[in-house]
Amino acid sequence: MTTQLLRKLFTVEQYHRMHEVGVLTAADRVELIRGEIIQMSPIGSKHAACVMRLIDVFTQKLGQKVITNVQNPIQIANHSLPQPDVCLLRRKDDYYESAHPTPADVYLLVEVADTTIDFDRQTKMPLYAEAGIKELWIVNLNDQCIEVHRQPATDRYAEVSSYDRTQSLSPQAFPEVAIAVAQILGAAN
Repeated sequence: MTTQLLRKLFTVEQYHRMHEVGVLTAADRVELIRGEIIQMSPIGSKHAACVMRLIDVFTQKLGQKVITNVQNPIQIANHSLPQPDVCLLRRKDDYYESAHPTPADVYLLVEVADTTIDFDRQTKMPLYAEAGIKELWIVNLNDQCIEVHRQPATDRYAEVSSYDRTQSLSPQAFPEVAIAVAQILGAAN
């Protein structure tokens, strides 16, 4: 006889309440994914540098056209509150003070991956596709490339391409903006 283990899944409201009452604190590096509270990996120096380069590039190239959101939550339905590394959001006067951004607010979502590459591909990418996030970039620090995912389908993206450091790419929402992959990846290893 086998026993099936039951999991207690949390809503976004319950997750926020845990922060309010101190069950979870700012020191807890966690995010809510499909109702489960997931411990986030520590951020290494290569990862952090890549995020800073992304902020710099997006600020230079897009300026006031977007809000560049860094490691802050995006609310996906009532069960997920992931904290992607960088998002390009539509401008909003209150800077999302009234509520976290939702998939409809996202032009581009970027995950920087080294130790988290499998989690980003197998867990977060399907979540983002299901939510209708139009474009996802996974900056693959291990293979020194950017994986571009477009055209969200049920639990995947219909269009996937990869760009190496010799190439340039453009966010789908801003095709006039060319970004050299090398600017994001930094100096060659």
